[in-house]
Amino acid sequence: MKVQHASCCGLAALLLLAASPAALAQIQGVAEESTAGTAQLPLWEIGLVGLGMSQQAYPGASQQVGRGLALPYLIYRGRFLRADREGLGIRTLNTPRFEFDIGLAAAFGAPSDEVDARRGMPDLGTLVEFGPRLKWHLGRGPDGSSTRAEFALRGVFDLDDRLSHKGISFEPRLIHEWRGSGGWRYNASVGALLGNRRLADTFYGVAPAYATAARPAYTAESGLIAWRLGAGVSRELTPQLRIFGFAHLDTVAGAANRASPLVQQTLGGSVGLGLTYTFARSSTLVLD
Repeated sequence: MKVQHASCCGLAALLLLAASPAALAQIQGVAEESTAGTAQLPLWEIGLVGLGMSQQAYPGASQQVGRGLALPYLIYRGRFLRADREGLGIRTLNTPRFEFDIGLAAAFGAPSDEVDARRGMPDLGTLVEFGPRLKWHLGRGPDGSSTRAEFALRGVFDLDDRLSHKGISFEPRLIHEWRGSGGWRYNASVGALLGNRRLADTFYGVAPAYATAARPAYTAESGLIAWRLGAGVSRELTPQLRIFGFAHLDTVAGAANRASPLVQQTLGGSVGLGLTYTFARSSTLVLD
């Protein structure tokens, strides 16, 4: 019964965060501690997250869109059930070297009336992703730093369009995390986002009905969507309060749909700053 209750709470938290989408992935990317498998952490935590960011509307867009949120979150570190900053999921394998889970995540969208290149076209809605992910822990340094590779394969669905199927994504990433002086924690990552034709068409396809003199019709192809470089920093200010910041750089150099009329520049970035406040923690500790 406790596991079922935790699952419901985790789903509620995910849906709340999905209202202004990819906070889960953004927060996790900068707030994850380099303690996997080596430290005891509370079984559950409940708190509030506030986040403000400016992001590229989509890889290849020439415009930024602003996003902000202040929402509750739940972390549940069960042996199998996981409700954490990466989303809601089930971990089916956990060894010192490998982890395998099946989970849910979300990503920010961009209304077309905020992006000149897509004006008059369907919105890029809140994209919910579901599928398996493999984590490969590559080792820890003498300074406590850690490196891991992640491979996520997920179906993509549009929450704003009755969960219509938008394609399949594959995202390999290499992540390095370390601690600095004064309680600061840092991470850096490099990776790629690949998609099938349906997902590529969601971002870059132009149907004849939406073609204009400046925006000719275009049929998207499967393949590389973008290369991604990221960095993050976080610090615990009090036992309850943590500050974090992040910056991401995307490039569509060499991407499969670089010729799309919706691709207007090669490089683009996102930056954000946020706070998390923990209201309550479990007295039960687990080895995460």
